[in-house]
Order: sequence, then C-alpha cells, then structure tokens
Amino acid sequence: MLLLAFAVVLLLAVLVSALAKRTILSTAVLFLVAGFVLGPGTTGVLDVQADSPIVSTLAQLALFAVLFTDGMRVGWADLRSAWRLPGRALGWGLPLTLLVTALAAHYVAGLGCAESLLIGAILAPTDPVFASALVGNDKVPARLRHLLNVESGVNDGLALPFVIVFLAVASGSDDLHLGELALEVSLGLLVGVALPVVAILLERSRLFAASTAYEPLNAFAIGLLVLAVAEATHANLFLAAFSAGITVATFGPRQRAAFEHFGENIAELFKLAALLVFGALISLEFLAEISWTGWVFAFLAIFVARPVALWLSFLRSGLDLKEQAAAMWFGPKGFASVVYGLLVLDSGITAADEIFHLVALTIVVSIVLHSSTDVVVARFFDDEADVPAWHGVLRRTIRSAKPR
Repeated sequence: MLLLAFAVVLLLAVLVSALAKRTILSTAVLFLVAGFVLGPGTTGVLDVQADSPIVSTLAQLALFAVLFTDGMRVGWADLRSAWRLPGRALGWGLPLTLLVTALAAHYVAGLGCAESLLIGAILAPTDPVFASALVGNDKVPARLRHLLNVESGVNDGLALPFVIVFLAVASGSDDLHLGELALEVSLGLLVGVALPVVAILLERSRLFAASTAYEPLNAFAIGLLVLAVAEATHANLFLAAFSAGITVATFGPRQRAAFEHFGENIAELFKLAALLVFGALISLEFLAEISWTGWVFAFLAIFVARPVALWLSFLRSGLDLKEQAAAMWFGPKGFASVVYGLLVLDSGITAADEIFHLVALTIVVSIVLHSSTDVVVARFFDDEADVPAWHGVLRRTIRSAKPR
C-alpha cells in the first residue's frame, strides 16, 4: 500500500510541478500532507509506525543520498571560491543557531541541558529543497544563492558530530564510548575519501574507461560502494556520504558533471518518499500531545534562533538588507533533522519521545512556511516583477499616439 500511495502522490506531484514552481504550492508539502492524511492516526491507509524498519531505513537512505549529492555540489574548489559569506554562516551561524535553539529548549520547553543541546544540534542544519524557488532563481543575487547552497550543503555534515556527542551525553551513560565514536567517525571519513579516489584513478587508467551511456552510473556506483562498505565496517554512513561527494567533486569533475542531474533525481525520489513516511507519523493526536510550551519553542526555533544567529554572523559583511533578510529567514529544517530526530527516537533515551515531538513539530511548521514563501521572497529580487505586464504595452501605445 505504501508503494501505491507513493506512486499516486508522485504522479500528482509531477502533474502540478510546473504550477508549484511559480506559486506558493509546494510538492514537498504535498507529500507531507498526503502522509498525514493516509497515516495510521488519520485514515489508517498506511500502517507506518515510528519503530517500523521502513521508517529508519528510508530515512537513512534519503539522508545518505542527500549528503552525497550535497557534498558533490560543494567540492573543495567551490568551497575555496566565494567562501567569505558561507564561512560566516557556518563558522558563526551554525553554532549560534544551535545555542539559541538549545536555550529555547531549556528555558521554554523545559528540557535538560544535554537534551537541549541535542535538539539544538538536530535543528541547526538547513535544507535548500524547501527554498528551491529562491536558490534556483537567476534573478536572485548569485552570492545569496551561493551562500544558501554551500551552507545547506555543508551544515548537515558539520552538525552530525554534535548530534552524536550530545546523544551520547544525554544517554546518561558513565562511559560515553568516545573511542568507538572516534573510530566510527574516522572510518566514515576514510571510506568516504579512499574509495572514490581509488575508483576515479581506476577509471582514468589505460585498462578501464566508462562509455557515454554508463558514465552517469559511475558516481552512482561509487556512492553505492561507499554505502555498502560503510555498513559492513560500521563506519559513520553520513560522514562517509558527505566526504565521498566532496571527493568525487574534487578529483572527478567529469564524473560529477555526468552524475549531476541523474543524482539529483535519485536524491529527490528518496526525499519525497521519506517525507511521505514522515507525514504518516504525524496526526492530530500526535500534535495534541505537544504542550503550549512546545509550540512556543517551535516558533522560537524558526522565527528567532536562525534570524538572530545570522544577523550577528553577517554584521559588517557587506550584504544588503534584502539579501540578509532572505538568508536569515530561509533556514528550513529538512531531511537531516528528520533522520537525526528518528535516531534519537530509536536511541531509547529518557526524553526521546518528547524530543521527537518537538523536532517533528518544528520540521512540519518549517516545511509549510518556507516552501510556501520561497516564490514570494524570490519575487522581491525580480525588478521586472514590480512592473505590471501592461506597462510596456501602454507606454508604446502612448508613444505611437503622439503627433510626429
């Protein structure tokens, strides 16, 4: 039934995608709402629970695909160029967002210090998918698009170590297994760098060569190999994915170019499927379980945490007021936060259920707000949009009517 539901909603999304691109309608919201309506807490068409294997598996695959393609979008050459603004957003904005969110979780939602820092790390990453009309609009200044692209591509991977450490602290264990954690992280980076380098060098050798038809599958095969080896060696999947994407972009620009559209489509499918399943976990009863302080926390996490953090980060940066306001607003919570929230739910810590409720609420509100306002905000950067369509026609008519 899940496959049938996904196929139907995907077809509907394809049919309305052109309309969604120029209006506040969002395909992401479409999948989220479909999951909500079809979920066990509403109509019961989909029998999906938070502890169902399909939920964690699909969420992990989705985030792996997202991180791999994000890493490929921001190779070292891209990171070195025009790094000043993304560096501010990542070096100052990310930790400040984490801290402001943690303060709200502690003093408003009433969570403990470790749990507050954990939820701050979970909600710190952003996702450009829910601001696609802004990021993909040529009318928007290039430096703003570059800022949002690089920031959202890198912050998923940067937030992950914080999530892992704070989750270990929140577990209350005397032994945080820091040795195992360090080994897992190190293996993830090693697998993510070594395997793509070896694969690219093999393809460049005289013995091997990829045909035109198979060239887009080259990076896909590398990503699949990284996933399999990381699973087998218990390396960190997400750091392996992100470092593998950066490595392919750095050492294999041809593989990167061949895989770009193909990879984005694969990642998009996983994202939409994960959104459908995530929506199925949300119900009116689920939302009713959240106290009013939880709703206030979600408001502060979206409307205060990132805007304050980015405002401080971009002081004397040279960004004009309009660009800075857009960057401050577009910090949508996305798939990384979904997966990190599910990891916490599966961890069994005392506050796991409360944290997941707060994370889920914040993500839902963020997806609805950000994916519905990207087109509107993008129009503020379109000078032609301020001029009515009839303006030029009327002006030419008046000119032609003047006596010569």
